Amino acid sequence: MIEAEGLTKFYGSLPAIRDVTFQVGKGEVVGFLGPNGAGKSTTIRILTCYMPPTIGAARIDGIDCFERSLEVRRKIGYLPENVPLYTDMPVRRFLRFAAGAKGVEAKKTHGEVERVIGVCGLENVAHRIIGHLSKGYRQRVGLAQALLNNPPVIVLDEPTIGLDPTQIVEIRKLIQELRGEHTILLSSHILPEVAQICQRVLIINKGQIIATDSPSNLTSQLQKSSRILLEVADRGPELAEAVEGMQGVQKVARRDGDRNRLVVETDRSRDLRPDIARLAIGRGLDLLEMRHVDLSLEQIFMQLVTEEAPQEETAS
Repeated sequence: MIEAEGLTKFYGSLPAIRDVTFQVGKGEVVGFLGPNGAGKSTTIRILTCYMPPTIGAARIDGIDCFERSLEVRRKIGYLPENVPLYTDMPVRRFLRFAAGAKGVEAKKTHGEVERVIGVCGLENVAHRIIGHLSKGYRQRVGLAQALLNNPPVIVLDEPTIGLDPTQIVEIRKLIQELRGEHTILLSSHILPEVAQICQRVLIINKGQIIATDSPSNLTSQLQKSSRILLEVADRGPELAEAVEGMQGVQKVARRDGDRNRLVVETDRSRDLRPDIARLAIGRGLDLLEMRHVDLSLEQIFMQLVTEEAPQEETAS
C-alpha cells in the first residue's frame, strides 16, 4: 500500500535521506522511528506529496506520488505534528469545510462529518470553537479531518506530542481502533507507544533505513543473552553469589540498586529459571518474583542507533 523505492533527497549538497526503500502492506500499522534529524520528516513529506525526491519513487496503492499526486492525496489522511486547524471555527463547521476541500460529495458531507465526529469521540464538543478546546480534543479534531472520506492510508506524525497522560491513552486507543481498516504509518518519539500500537517498525538513522522488522524479531537478532529478573524477600547477596556460580550464567547485577532484586544474564541456549528456583528454595529463600524479559523497543532503538558504524559522507 505504501512503497518507497530508493528515495534520496538533497538540500543543496547535503543529503537528508539516501536510498530509503521500504514497503507497508495493506492493513499494517508500522512505526517510523529515528533520532532528530534522521530523515523522518523528509520521508513523510515525500510520501504525502508535499515535495518530490531528488532521486527515487514513492507510490501509494500503486499510484506514483508525483505523476498523479492529486489521486494520491485522496488516498491519504495526514495528521502532521503541528495540527493545522482554523481555531476560530466550531468543530463541525471546520470538518464540513475540510470535507469540501477533500472532495467529499455535497450530499454525503453531513453523513461523513457525523461519522468522523463519532469515531473520534467529538460529539460533546462538535458545536464548540476549536480554539476553546483542550490540546487533546484539538488533536482529535486533527485526526477527524485526516479520516474524512475514509482514506485507505493514514500518516500520523507525533500524534500524542504535548498531551497529558489521560489524553495520550485516549488517542492511542483511538488509533488502535483504526487498525485493520486503514494502513497506518506512525512516527513517534515515544517508543513504548510504538511498541503498543505497531506490528512492525522502520528505524532510520543518518538518512538511511537501518532496520525494519517486528520488535520481537529485532530482539531475537540483537539480544545476545537472556535476562531473568529475580526478587527475594531477604538474603539477596547470598542468592547472587550462588547464582553467579551456576553454569550458563554470564553476569548477576542488582536491579535498581536493591540488594534483594537481581538481574541475571544467561546463555540464550538454555532456560535457567527452573534451576534458579530450585537453588533458591533449597537455601530456604522466599522467592517473590522471577521472570524472563526481552530487550525493550527503546533498548533495541538505542543499540541500533549508537552501534551503527559511522559513515563517511561525500558530496559531488
